[in-house]
Amino acid sequence: MNELLLKNCKLLDKKGEFYIGIENKKISYISKQKAKTEEEIDIKGNIVLPGLIDPHVHFRDPGLTQKEDFKSGSLSAANGGLTTIIDMPNTKPQTNTYKNYKEKLKIAKDKSVVNFKLHAGFNKLKEMKKIAKFNPPSFKVFLDLETDDSLEEIFKNLGILKRETQYNGLVTVHCEKKKIVDDYSSKLKEKDEIRPIDYSYGRPKIAEDESVKQVIKLGSDNDLKLHICHLSSKKSLAILKEKSKTQKITWEFTPHHLLLDNTAYNEYGTIAKTNPPLREKKDKIAISDIFEDSVIGTDHAPHTIDEKNKGVWDSAPGIPNLETVLPLLLTEVNKGNLDLKLIPKILSENPSKIFGFENKGKIAIGKDADITVIDIKKEGKFDIDSFYTKAKYTPFKDYTYKGKSILTIVNGKVVIDNL
Repeated sequence: MNELLLKNCKLLDKKGEFYIGIENKKISYISKQKAKTEEEIDIKGNIVLPGLIDPHVHFRDPGLTQKEDFKSGSLSAANGGLTTIIDMPNTKPQTNTYKNYKEKLKIAKDKSVVNFKLHAGFNKLKEMKKIAKFNPPSFKVFLDLETDDSLEEIFKNLGILKRETQYNGLVTVHCEKKKIVDDYSSKLKEKDEIRPIDYSYGRPKIAEDESVKQVIKLGSDNDLKLHICHLSSKKSLAILKEKSKTQKITWEFTPHHLLLDNTAYNEYGTIAKTNPPLREKKDKIAISDIFEDSVIGTDHAPHTIDEKNKGVWDSAPGIPNLETVLPLLLTEVNKGNLDLKLIPKILSENPSKIFGFENKGKIAIGKDADITVIDIKKEGKFDIDSFYTKAKYTPFKDYTYKGKSILTIVNGKVVIDNL
């Protein structure tokens, strides 16, 4: 007998409506015929997707919990239809020691209402060997914070780590070249009048393009797999598409880099400030750049309102995205700009493959019972006050969407129910 049975479910790859059974945290039954169950939920002909996965969030826990913590962040994820997240290591303290990694795992286990993994921060080789015992999905390197010499050492050590431990060799990277950013920003700071849009010129696309070229070489030299975070430059995308034919490289797009350009700074000011910055329209990636192997990473980066309003250079960079990402993409589906069948690929199946979630990413018997139900026709406006995140701002404020998650099931349990 199934513990839970979902009835009147539509599946993207099948015709008609189905029953989906759940037992022992797994999908146990898929059929047009009804089965015995302890509990039944009517999905009302809406579309059932595999639970969505976000490989790039900043939950700020520990040390910065005034911005977000694992409870608020994971509720925000579930409210947005996400059932699994991977948290970044730049908390206080950073998740770059065995002790800190172990402590954050406990925090996440105690607070999170969704599945999680933790990216690791780099450190001295001896310490990274200790962290490798946890099998982190990746080590994260912020190229915009490191000199060329330090990057050579970091990637050399990661290569050694791959050879000498169980580390999988995947490096997630923030690609902006520090020297270029420093040079351009220092010149702009000399201007008498600074506008929010100037931030995008202080971190120009050439900083990303050159950094992408640099990390491709570093990855190749040390036999490492690369995952490029928050790709924003169309030129960088062209470089990566070519190199990925012969090298293990993947990349992700954020909602804000796909849908906004740097004119958003004129309307939203530093609320739209993020790294890498929003690009000029002629240089940016777009919805049309999404294809079958693409990945969406929200780079959910919450801050307080005060931190977002300290001027062009001092305001904190980052945009919260967990509760907006799916409606934004489904709106593009409804506009005819994106194929609906790509949604489970880019938001579940592909990140599942890249980051080692072997039992997720598909609606199939035996897979984890992580399920996102969407109403493709549901319309509304984003209401920040209804969001679970602590970050009460977004450049998509009052945006009219069409398409939204209405039920989120994690490990067989309903976490968010808006049916």
